[in-house]
Amino acid sequence: MPRTSRGFTLIELILVIVITAALAVFALPKVLDTTLWRLRSFGDDLMARHQGMLRLALQQRRPIVATVTGAGVSWAYGSGASLGSLPCPATESPCISEGGSRTITFNSANGGATATSTAASLSVTVAYGSYSQAYRVETDTGLIYPLP
Repeated sequence: MPRTSRGFTLIELILVIVITAALAVFALPKVLDTTLWRLRSFGDDLMARHQGMLRLALQQRRPIVATVTGAGVSWAYGSGASLGSLPCPATESPCISEGGSRTITFNSANGGATATSTAASLSVTVAYGSYSQAYRVETDTGLIYPLP
């Protein structure tokens, strides 16, 4: 009578253990580390809200001031009434690497132009740990875009 085998061989079991260990060492930390995703989301949200405030300032014909600090960005009308804020993710704060407080004024002097506190293009770098992404806010137009 032929003998039927049941179960796995020792070589098959060892290969499964080795593959599982390799995945645990290399892939699992990347999947569980959500810092990159939170900061990328913060940068995308920053660009979207920035463009929204630029449009709002032009539609309402009112100046809107964006204040950029290490802990995030806040927007307010020129009169001081708050429009909202975008804080850094709680576990990655501060997430904007440039120090100090800088401002961007949309629809400056009701002329449609954008003015920055540096009087030149303003760089905003979202960084924490090994992640870093720089954005540039153009003076005059107020457009924001990521730098390569």
